[in-house]
Order: sequence, then structure tokens, then C-alpha cells
Amino acid sequence: MQGAWVLLLLLGLGLRLSLGVIPVEEETPAFWNRQAAQALDAAKKLQPIQTAAKNLIIFLGDGMGVPTVTATRILKGQMSGKPGPETPLAMDQFPYLALSKTYNVDRQVPDSAGTATAYLCGVKANYRTIGVSAAARYNQCNTTQGNEVTSVMNRAKKAGKSVGIVTTTRVQHASPAGTYAHTVNRNWYSDADLSADAKTQGCQDIATQLINNMDIDVILGGFKRKGKWELAWNED
Repeated sequence: MQGAWVLLLLLGLGLRLSLGVIPVEEETPAFWNRQAAQALDAAKKLQPIQTAAKNLIIFLGDGMGVPTVTATRILKGQMSGKPGPETPLAMDQFPYLALSKTYNVDRQVPDSAGTATAYLCGVKANYRTIGVSAAARYNQCNTTQGNEVTSVMNRAKKAGKSVGIVTTTRVQHASPAGTYAHTVNRNWYSDADLSADAKTQGCQDIATQLINNMDIDVILGGFKRKGKWELAWNED
């Protein structure tokens, strides 16, 4: 059903664009030359930032790739009575923009666990692992120790900064967990999710690591999950 709604939205966007009225100014080469000149002029005026950043906020739209951003531009424009594709988003106005190559070391199509490790720790990792290098293997607890990598949030905390995570999903989910956890299985949310071998070999679930790994000043998001931490968290 969800796929049907997405299809209807895309068809609606395409229909509105095909039926839209072309702005008169866009029919002339001068319009596009002027647009290009303005963009080049703005780029030439950019100056390197010489001072250290006081604060850092990382916004992540999970799964928000180029097609999603393009559809957002079109929808925003059409809601304003325009054809759509020409409409800029706020982030299009940022002075610096870049594209990242997203993949896991062992997969061409990545998941949000390995990619969280990449953008939060600066290290490409294996599919379904969090906060560990590619030397750690999925679901193999004994490959965790010694292969942990450090997140930007951990570095900030050690530098005396206040740190936090805000998410619309569970705080043990792959994307936020990349800031504090080291695990070879993104689904080890609580102690109830650990395999017998993982418990025997001393691996910790993500919820336990959330409490023990570092002192996070702000934690906003969902948490309720099966296992002892649900009870412990609610009591606190």
C-alpha cells in the first residue's frame, strides 16, 4: 500500500510538470546566462573559513539520496504554483555542497549501520556493523575487540564539548548508535537480542553501550524495547 502511495505521488508530480506553463523568461538564453553568471559570482566571493568551529550539528535524512531531494524540490515548487524542478531548497543555498559515495566494504548497496560508521567515524565498514572497522565481521562477536573506531561525538566529548543525539527513531537504531556503539550486529538492541555465543564472549548490546560507553548530555528519541533495559529505563 505504501508503494502505491509513492507511485501516485510521483505520477502526480510528473503530470503537474508536464501540464505546467513554461515561464516566459526561461525561453530566452539570456535568462540562463544570467543565472550562470550569478552562481559564478557568488562562488568567487567565497572566502576560506579561518576560525575554528564553536559547535557542530550533523543533520541526517536517512535514505535521502538524490532522487528524494529532487522530488522534494519539485513538490515544493509545485505547491507554490511553479513547474517545480527550478525551485531551490534551503540546503541548496549552503556555500559548500558535496556528494558522498555510499557503500559498505562488503556490499555495493549499503545499510544505515555501515554508513553511520563511515560519516560519524570516518571509516568504511561492513554491512550491518556499527562503530567497528571492516576487520570486524557481521554477527561474529569475537571480531569486535580491537576493531572499534572512534566517532566524532566521542572526540567532541573528550575535547570538553557537550554532546547529544536527537532522533525520530529508537536511540539504539543504527544511525544514532554510530555515535556511541561498537557492535557487529545492528539488531543487538537489548540484552534480549544477544545470541548465546555473544553473551558468552562478552559482547554488549547497544542499549547497554548507550548507558556505559560515554556520558551523553542530551538523548532524545524512542527507546522502549524488549529486555531488561525497558524496565530499567522506565524506572529511572
